[in-house]
Amino acid sequence: MIRIGILSDTHSFIHPRTYEFFKDCDEIWHAGDIGNFESAEALRKFKPFQAVYGNIDGGELRMMFHRDLVFFVEKVKVVMTHIGGYPGHYEKTARGLITKEKPQLFVTGHSHILKVMFDKKYQLLFINPGAAGKYGLHKSITMVRFVVEGEQMKNLEVLDIPRNEN
Repeated sequence: MIRIGILSDTHSFIHPRTYEFFKDCDEIWHAGDIGNFESAEALRKFKPFQAVYGNIDGGELRMMFHRDLVFFVEKVKVVMTHIGGYPGHYEKTARGLITKEKPQLFVTGHSHILKVMFDKKYQLLFINPGAAGKYGLHKSITMVRFVVEGEQMKNLEVLDIPRNEN
């Protein structure tokens, strides 16, 4: 059993409640738009960490992280990318990745909209954790955590903080 925390679109800001929400997680995944090296380092020092870079991430972060990740956690195949769209409206490159890799879990960011849904067409769980940073159109800071046990993904929880709360 592995406890996973997922966030995206921090844009150089790690909300202080991130650490409390992820304290029992075994790993943290960041779905892009990290913002700066310091934010990535803070999360990496806190927990085992993996990430993809996003469209606002500069050269240093693009050298540290890949655009796409394909990996297994327990028996679940994961594809993570920053700009992915959502079920029924996947971005072209993301759709190609999904078709090629056939993941059970697809993680993306970019939209700043929290969305978790099962995609019947591709038989996968889609997770966009929304935006965990202060910048953008979103009204609240969101992130998710869940458990992977064997082939099962379960116990998903959302942290939803009004953006004006510090």
